[in-house]
Formats: sequence, C-alpha cells, structure tokens
Amino acid sequence: MTLTDFYNEVSRKTDTDKTQINVADTKRVLAIAFQILAGYDAATAADMFAKGLATAAKKNSKATT
Repeated sequence: MTLTDFYNEVSRKTDTDKTQINVADTKRVLAIAFQILAGYDAATAADMFAKGLATAAKKNSKATT
C-alpha cells in the first residue's frame, strides 16, 4: 500500500452521509498529523502511534460485538 492508497482509504471511510470530507481535506489533515509526529523523537512518536492503534483496536472490537 502506498501513502496515497492509505489517504484514499481513509477518505473513503470518513466521507459519509453525515460527515462529508473530501480526499483533499483528508490528505491535508493526515499530512499535518505526520508532520506533527515527525517533530517528536522516535520513541515519543512510536508511543503516540501505539496508543492510537490501541484505541482503534478497542473501537474495532466494540463494533464487531
């Protein structure tokens, strides 16, 4: 998967009937998020990323039950 593929996948999932977010907006927000993460040392960025993944995993498990 390329970074563009990732941006497009996120955009497809965030653009709903209730929340209309286009691909350009999604790419901009994700690019800013990556810029912010790049400003931290590797350990801090990895910790924040791991916490985000853990939160997503909890939400995914709630959605499937």
